[in-house]
Amino acid sequence: MLIRELTKFGIIGVVNTVIDFAVWNALLFIGPIKAQVIATVVAATCSYFMNRHWTFRHRARSSIRREYTLFFIFNAIGLAITGGILALASYGFNIDDRLWLNVVKVFAIGAATIFRFWAYQKWVFLHPEDVLYEPGDEELEHQAEAAEAAASSTHG
Repeated sequence: MLIRELTKFGIIGVVNTVIDFAVWNALLFIGPIKAQVIATVVAATCSYFMNRHWTFRHRARSSIRREYTLFFIFNAIGLAITGGILALASYGFNIDDRLWLNVVKVFAIGAATIFRFWAYQKWVFLHPEDVLYEPGDEELEHQAEAAEAAASSTHG
């Protein structure tokens, strides 16, 4: 199961990395950090829906509000990791060459990706047996229908 999730996560990661790099390079004229914030928001939005509906679709669904909120909190932490590494390169080491900034960005994305996979698997897309699991509205409806059916079959 872990290998399958990791493979799908990796494929989605490649797609969203292309989106991230395209947006970042298109907006680099506004500065590397501002461009990274916008690129992360665009790529993270795509990533949430791809991961929810493909990578982690076999996992139980909790409320979308909970998942989406946690997903973006962990993406904000990932952005801080990426932005911090880019800031160190840009402002600490005065790297302003586009090629070298892209090389640094690859390393920064790798570091943030390791964190994100762990966080998504551990906190966002839960298994029903996980302590923090909260059933979503659809699952609550199914549980109520099953309970009603069971009650009517024993009384009827």
